[in-house]
Amino acid sequence: MVGNASSGRAEDARKRADLAAASGRYESERAQVLIDAFVAKAMELGIDPEPLRARTFEGAEVKTDKVGWYIRKNRSIAVGTDGGYYQLTVPGGSGLLQRLRGVKLSATPPPLIVGRGGRDGETGDLSEFLERVLARKR
Repeated sequence: MVGNASSGRAEDARKRADLAAASGRYESERAQVLIDAFVAKAMELGIDPEPLRARTFEGAEVKTDKVGWYIRKNRSIAVGTDGGYYQLTVPGGSGLLQRLRGVKLSATPPPLIVGRGGRDGETGDLSEFLERVLARKR
C-alpha cells in the first residue's frame, strides 16, 4: 500500500512538472511573437541597435557578442537584432581578460512579464517594455 501511495504522488508531481514546462514553453512562444514584431518595427523605424554590454555579478562591465536594444532602464535585459532575449548579468570570470575579450551571450526563453519575481521594482508586461523602446523614435 505504501508503494502505491508514493508512486501516485511521484506521478502527480511529474504531471505537474510537465504542465508547468508546457505552460512555460507556451508563454515563451507568445513572447517571441512580440519580440519578432518589435525587431521588425524597430528596424522599420530606423531605431539603431547598439553593441550590448553585460555586467558581471561583481559589477564589472563587459562587452558582448550581441547587438540590440536595452529594454530595461538598468540595462539588465535586452533584445538582440537576432530576436534573442538576453539577460545581461553574467558570472564573473577571468577579470581583465574577460573585459577585453567580452562574453558570448546565449538567449533565454522570453517571458511575457519582465522582472517577475525581481526586487528592483521594474516589472511589467513585455509588450510595454518593447513599446517604450519604439516610442523613443516617435
